[in-house]
Amino acid sequence: MKVRLGAVGYLNARPHVFGLDRSPRFELRFDVPSRCADLLHEGTVDVGLIPSIEYFGGAYRIVPDVAIASRGPVASVALFTTKPMADVRSIAMDASSRTSVALAQVLCARAFKVRPALEPGGSSLASTLARCDAALVIGDNALFTAPETIRLAPDTSRETPRLAKDAVPPTKAASGRAGRPVEKIDLGEVWTRMTGLPFVYAFWAGRPEALTGADVRALQEARDAGVMRSEEIARAYCSDPERQAIGARYLRDNIRYRLGPDERAGLELFYRYAAEAGIAPEARELRFF
Repeated sequence: MKVRLGAVGYLNARPHVFGLDRSPRFELRFDVPSRCADLLHEGTVDVGLIPSIEYFGGAYRIVPDVAIASRGPVASVALFTTKPMADVRSIAMDASSRTSVALAQVLCARAFKVRPALEPGGSSLASTLARCDAALVIGDNALFTAPETIRLAPDTSRETPRLAKDAVPPTKAASGRAGRPVEKIDLGEVWTRMTGLPFVYAFWAGRPEALTGADVRALQEARDAGVMRSEEIARAYCSDPERQAIGARYLRDNIRYRLGPDERAGLELFYRYAAEAGIAPEARELRFF
């Protein structure tokens, strides 16, 4: 009987599943992080590469020593903002990863000292930033989006005042948010600067009976093989040579793949901060296969 694996479809997860698509033991599917968690909660998959905040959704065990983490800049979880963070009053949230949403909320409270309104994200970052001061963007969209390439649209949420006949019309830069520079704030970097610890975004988790010892070793070995092939994985994932270079550097320099003592300490601290902020239940003991 096959083990049904629900994996994240983003580039950062590809080293964890290297070769598993050819294994007779595993059946693999890809989804956004939040959907991976929902499938695990529903029982549609046996083991999911779930956002770390979703560990509270069931009586799960964690595959030891395997994670998607960062210590310092992660490059793929970021706030794109048109204002200094101290002045941010609204953030559009990317709901595809509930861990990233929780991390943004924790950092707003503890690092940025702001309490912005949380708005739903949009399909276009430019239009989203026309109505909100900042936007949370994750995964490939964050990794491959340079802030200087974002062309903001005017804010049309307010009625344009009528001008007298001889009045000079406003310039584009003064028209809503258009013309303002966009800054990318790396949330992995902010977390490590605040805590001195790594941040854990995701890990393999499932019900206690889902994996054998051999299955656990197979997932660890897939990770080990994938980590050694960052350039190969980036070439297969990205068709554009420029993105291939960015992707290989990201897998090699930004992502950490182990759940060691420092990662566990960072994870437990995140759970405590999230509970104190009222966005997660009280943390329970981490349990492993």
